[in-house]
Amino acid sequence: MDVPALTAYLNGRYAPLGELSVSVLDRGFLFGDGVYEVIPVYSRHPFRLEEHLKRLSGSLAAIGLADPHTPAQWAGLVAGLIERQPFDDQSVYLQVTRGPAYPRNQAFPEPPQPTVFAFADPLPAPPAALVEHGVAAISQPDVRWGRCNVKAISLLANVLARQASVDAGAAETILFRDGLLTEGAASNIFVVAGGRIVTPAPSTRMLTGITYDVVIELARLHGLPLQIREVHEDEVRGADEIWLTSSSKEILAIVTLDGTAVGNGVPGPIYRQMHHHYQQFKVGRMRPGKAAS
Repeated sequence: MDVPALTAYLNGRYAPLGELSVSVLDRGFLFGDGVYEVIPVYSRHPFRLEEHLKRLSGSLAAIGLADPHTPAQWAGLVAGLIERQPFDDQSVYLQVTRGPAYPRNQAFPEPPQPTVFAFADPLPAPPAALVEHGVAAISQPDVRWGRCNVKAISLLANVLARQASVDAGAAETILFRDGLLTEGAASNIFVVAGGRIVTPAPSTRMLTGITYDVVIELARLHGLPLQIREVHEDEVRGADEIWLTSSSKEILAIVTLDGTAVGNGVPGPIYRQMHHHYQQFKVGRMRPGKAAS
């Protein structure tokens, strides 16, 4: 495997990504015992860093692992990583595990020795063709555990769901549990019905994305009708529009679901409004110092 010549971070040390390694006894490797966070960076400015770090801290608390850093220390770590990359737009990945322990035992080691790892990839904008023409999605029952609001590294169920969409030539897998929409394998989902934007409320069944929050804020700011509530599967299948949102994909229109056209089979008018608002927000708020057009 060719590892990019990028600078990463591991337990207090910045070094080339390919030179860093962790113990085979690390509980992240053995049990998936850890959490992660992904922070988009625009023009070398981390987007909503405080909110991302708050979510990271919440995930750590949920698994009973003390946060190894203060918010100021995390901010310094992220800043140090950003400045060491040769590209301006980045996707910063943070991961904290409960660290190495022997013997192998499901019970927590006392005291834990957390492993803190971080690296950054380039963050390209979604291709214009996907924005213009939309993407395909498939659906599956949501068989994941009951704490999907924890951003845990044990993502096997999400991996399998996402691979199912890849195998089907689709961009995402939409998940349903007990007849209700939860989210995508790697995204949040919005639908438009009767001119109204509808999305599930935050719960333990889904991971509330920062982009999800931005879309809700923009809908309210620009007076677009919005409901945050349970969304039934038949509402999704009969929707005029379906969107997926994530830090890497921003907002994309889903134009087919399980091979059936969504609405007219093209990105809808409310999607185009929201995409325009998001791009203005991205320039005006995510890229400090640059004016929105």
